Amino acid sequence: MVTIDQPSATVYFDGACPVCSREIEMYRRQPGAGAVHWVDVARCEAPALGAGLTRAAAMARLHVRRADGSLVNGALAFAELWRALPRWAWAGRLLGGGVGLWLLETGYRFFLLARRSWRRA
Repeated sequence: MVTIDQPSATVYFDGACPVCSREIEMYRRQPGAGAVHWVDVARCEAPALGAGLTRAAAMARLHVRRADGSLVNGALAFAELWRALPRWAWAGRLLGGGVGLWLLETGYRFFLLARRSWRRA
């Protein structure tokens, strides 16, 4: 059971990337986003990253810590984020496994290559 003190997920995102920031802001305006804890890894203190996550890893890929404490990244992190947002839950279910997850991860890796030129220092 998720309580007020326990977010449904914690999203670790690169707030220094303008494309990433715009996308995260769109998610933060969605119904259900108040149950998600949002951490800008470009600006947070190290303890905000929690166990098992370094700033370098968090800056390299989107990470989500599930309510049970497990940490996922990349395409699976997007699927977890989407499942936490009622309007996006269908995408999380559709793309969160099998071929859908593989396609999403492949696309995300291409995005990460392009992102290098968008990211602010």
